[in-house]
Amino acid sequence: MWNPELVVDERLARALVGERLPHLRGAPMRLLGEGWDSTVWLAGDERLFRFPRREVVVPGFLREVEVLPRLAPSLPLPVPVAEVRGEPDARFRWPWAGFRLLPGRELAEAGTDDAARVGHGRALGRFLRALHDVDPATAAAAGELLPVDPVRRADMPFRVERAREQLERLAALGLWRPPPRLPELLERARGLPAPDGLVVCHGDLHLRHLLVSDAGELAGVIGWIDVCRADAAIDLMLYWGYLTPAGRDAFHEAYGAVDDDRLLRARVLAVSIWGALAEYARDVGMDRLGREAVAGLDRAASG
Repeated sequence: MWNPELVVDERLARALVGERLPHLRGAPMRLLGEGWDSTVWLAGDERLFRFPRREVVVPGFLREVEVLPRLAPSLPLPVPVAEVRGEPDARFRWPWAGFRLLPGRELAEAGTDDAARVGHGRALGRFLRALHDVDPATAAAAGELLPVDPVRRADMPFRVERAREQLERLAALGLWRPPPRLPELLERARGLPAPDGLVVCHGDLHLRHLLVSDAGELAGVIGWIDVCRADAAIDLMLYWGYLTPAGRDAFHEAYGAVDDDRLLRARVLAVSIWGALAEYARDVGMDRLGREAVAGLDRAASG
C-alpha cells in the first residue's frame, strides 16, 4: 500500500526541473525522501522538488502550495513556501512544485534525548499556539475556506475503529502489543461528543514532518498536504507520541491549557498514526523511524 501510482525517477525529475529551470539542467540530483504523499528530489544544494505520488493527494498538494505563503509570516518556525510550480503534461499528469531546502533532519533520525524533548515541547507549543490563533479567513485556498477535517481525524467513532485495526496488524506482525488498559481508553474516546471548535491545523503533524537542526533545535515543519480547519486535537499527536512528561509540561507553558477531551482525541490519533508509522518503517526498512514509532506507542499508551 506504500507504492506510488506514478514513479518519478531521476531521469524524469531532471527533465521536468530542467525544462522549467534551465539553469539547473546540469545540477546534481539526489533523492531526498519518499513518503505516502510525495517523492522529493534535491537539485544542487538548495532547491528541492516535490512530486505527488498518488492522485488522491493532489487537491491537498495544491491547497498547501497556495496557503503556506500566507501562513508563513505568522509562524515561529520555517515552513515550505513554493517558489516554482510545474504544470501537468504528458510525462507527469499532476502538478508539482519547487522549494528552498529547509535544513534539518526528521525527528526520528535526529536521535534526541529527554532533555532535548523538553525544549522541543516548548517550541512545538509556541508553533501550534501561533498556528491555531490564525484567522481561518486569512488561510483560504482558491477563495474558499479550508475544508473541515477531510480525513476525519477528530471523528472518534471512525478513528477508534481505525486504531483498533492498526493495532491488530501490529500484533500480527509482532511489532507491538497494546497494554491491557488501552482498550478501555479507546472505548472512552469513542463516546466523546463531536468537537465544538475549528482552528487552522497542519493536519498530519507526526515524526516525519518536524525537522531538527544540527544544534538540536526545531528547524521547520513540513508535510502540509492535510492543512485544514479542525479541532486542535489533530495537531497534538506529538504531545503523546514524542514528548516526555517534562516535555508536555513545557508544551503547556507555551501553548496553554488543553482540556481532557481534546487530549484524549489526540491520544487516540497518536496510537493510530504511530502504529501506521511503525508498519511503514518495517515495510520500507527505516529502522530508526520504526524504533521511535514503537517507543511513541509506549508513551501514548501509558500516558
